[in-house]
Amino acid sequence: MSMMRVGVIGVGYLGRLHAQKMASFTGLRFVGVCDVNPARGKAVAEECGTAFFDSHRRLLSEVDAVSIAVPTTEHYRVAIDAMRADVHVLLEKPITARLREARTLVREAEKRRLVFQIGHVERFNPAVLAAASLLTEPRFIECHRLGPFGGRGTDVDVVLDLMIHDLDLILSFVRSPVLRIHAVGVPVISPNVDIANARLTFANGCVANVTASRVSARKQRKIRIFQEDTYVSMDFVEHTIQIFRRTYPRGPGNPPEISGEILETQKGDSLRDEIRSFLDCVRERGTPRVSGSDGLAALEAAFRILRRMRRR
Repeated sequence: MSMMRVGVIGVGYLGRLHAQKMASFTGLRFVGVCDVNPARGKAVAEECGTAFFDSHRRLLSEVDAVSIAVPTTEHYRVAIDAMRADVHVLLEKPITARLREARTLVREAEKRRLVFQIGHVERFNPAVLAAASLLTEPRFIECHRLGPFGGRGTDVDVVLDLMIHDLDLILSFVRSPVLRIHAVGVPVISPNVDIANARLTFANGCVANVTASRVSARKQRKIRIFQEDTYVSMDFVEHTIQIFRRTYPRGPGNPPEISGEILETQKGDSLRDEIRSFLDCVRERGTPRVSGSDGLAALEAAFRILRRMRRR
């Protein structure tokens, strides 16, 4: 491929960050950005040294790959236009607002042999990468993703806004079908569910308890994972990993011991790593770390949770 041409569609809070990261890479041509708000789009274009497009279809006609960070309800419309223009797609999470839309995007990308990556940025978190090598067969997982109300993401339930990050991580750790789900959620400030809890039971016996809130007093991002000989606790705010292992001292009759350590991980730049990984996949025709199928699996779990809440 000659010098790759890239663009960003949707430059609100998160899309602006995508544009800033795109502008920081060498060896590609950052063609431009597009946004429904011309003033915002022009300001980000000027900040990032690129052009503003008032139509996403015009931008798509001039790029090889695009990052899409429009509101969730617009994901399908913009992403399908990109794929039909044979443009590789990095699409922010959740993949879409409807399951049938997600399935259509996955099929379209496969048919056209396009790189289709979903923006589950936690997969690029240094703490997750460090912990993943320690996990063999998790038996119990507990996740808390809490934060104050910020006004963003309220076009969807907190399950699709925040919890889906942890659902994607859990599915990548466990690799087993979900058998049963129990869930409860309530709206507090927005018309949609703002705080939710779900308990997932997997076919291999693993259980995951997941809590997400966008109306809490302070930010918390923690995952605790238990398996037969190891307990791993990740704190994404403090950037630390606690690891406790069961060891067996030498000698007959000696009882097992627990040894612990705390690893401090580098804060890193997960979003930049995510975008760089996407661009590398486009260049090398590689498989994304978070594929469209992964995004679909997380969305399917999220909708099963939402259906269970509505029954209650």
